[in-house]
Amino acid sequence: MKQALQLKIGQQLTMTPQLQQAIRLLQLSTLDLQQEIQEALENNPMLDVNEEEHADSSEEKSIEAASAEKTEQETVTATAAESEHTEETQVAEDNWNDDIPEELGIDSSWDDTYQATSSTVTRDDADGSFESNDTAEETLQDHLHWQLNLTPMSDLDRLIATSIIDGIDPEGYLTVSLEEILEHLSQDATLAEQGLELAEVEAVLRRIQQFDPAGVAARDLSECLAIQLQQLPEDTPWRSQALTVVKNYLKLLGAHDYRQLMRKARLKEPQLQQVILLIQQLNPKPGAEITSTTAEYVIPDVIVTKQRDVWQVTLNPDVSPKLRINSGYADLIRRADNSPDNNYLKSHLQEARWFIKSLQSRNETLLKVANEIVRRQVGFFEHGEEGMKPMVLHDIAEAVEMHESTISRVTTQKFMHTPRGIFELKYFFSSHVNTNDGGAASSTAIRALIKKLVAAENPAKPLSDNKIAQFLDEQGFKVARRTIAKYREAMNIPPSNERKRLV
Repeated sequence: MKQALQLKIGQQLTMTPQLQQAIRLLQLSTLDLQQEIQEALENNPMLDVNEEEHADSSEEKSIEAASAEKTEQETVTATAAESEHTEETQVAEDNWNDDIPEELGIDSSWDDTYQATSSTVTRDDADGSFESNDTAEETLQDHLHWQLNLTPMSDLDRLIATSIIDGIDPEGYLTVSLEEILEHLSQDATLAEQGLELAEVEAVLRRIQQFDPAGVAARDLSECLAIQLQQLPEDTPWRSQALTVVKNYLKLLGAHDYRQLMRKARLKEPQLQQVILLIQQLNPKPGAEITSTTAEYVIPDVIVTKQRDVWQVTLNPDVSPKLRINSGYADLIRRADNSPDNNYLKSHLQEARWFIKSLQSRNETLLKVANEIVRRQVGFFEHGEEGMKPMVLHDIAEAVEMHESTISRVTTQKFMHTPRGIFELKYFFSSHVNTNDGGAASSTAIRALIKKLVAAENPAKPLSDNKIAQFLDEQGFKVARRTIAKYREAMNIPPSNERKRLV
């Protein structure tokens, strides 16, 4: 096959490194953005925090109130000094721009361009403090083993108890049978010679079931509730009747078949009400009291307030610090030589400028999208969920003249602080439901109406999905029964037969 050279002309879309970085910062959450800014400050000597703009405003006001005349004189002096410094910095920046390109080639990437300037210190090494290493949380097994060490037992019983504790799940239930535990222990030749029996394993289980939290090591829900009731004082009202219900008729209670339950348990309606109230005070998942989950903190990106009957949107000033170019290092670049140190500072200067510009672009885009969302959802801020309007990504993208993918990045993991609470920007987008007059309503508003109807229903005769659909039709909303069931399940509202309660 003969080799030959061919020249072809073509066009393709390629993102510049600046655009790649801007998109990456745009889709970061607030916590991830703060971490990214901190890493940039640690790795880039040209970046610095503008302490003057980041200072606490309340502290400044207290200083001004304490010495008004002195503050005024210092302000004049500081303004003059700042003016001189600004002129000097501007001259320095003019000299920087002569040697630093505005754009990188579109066929390059950010990592390829600044691979040599990246720091070799990883995030884990930087944060390897004592506090970060001490993050182990106590598990349910740790809590039970701690109690086991304080309980006097023989070596054989302690070995059985250890096997039982290892078979308990995070919710506090024993997930393995006693026969499996016995079979596992019998594989030991020493225990096999002693003739370990199932009754011994069950006896140890009874002792563990007395541990904290109450109801732990139960094999099913009925046993879990019974253990908790047995640990109550004997003079607790309705304790014996509740024990009878949870041991023998728990399925009838779960199915809300109160008529048959009263007949079999030989209880009248007022008595059954008291028994149910006592059972509702028990914990069906005792292990959840010990097993804790890592808290996830939400920091709002924008703040919505009402000023003079107008809803205003502002960026949260505590989300990220104000960054600027370090003037001390920047002045060194004016030497205009080709030394390695000067080239090192130049590359970091351009990287710092692009990073600050990307942050500004992120804030402008976020504020623009948030303003448009608030403008379209004024009904929600005024009247709550029932005033929500149908809105999709295309509506906002068309209004702010951006692509839908950009709107999706802006609204993901970005939160808005409002007088009604903190909401993710994605929350304000919902599909539409047709109305009888030919208009459209938000599915979020329909969910709010369903929740309102269920909250106001008669517990003895809860509303069925068909009945809810009829009520909504009377209010002008065309919603099918299947749609009602879908919205109800999304809000974790059980069906009507499970919502039935005694009057």
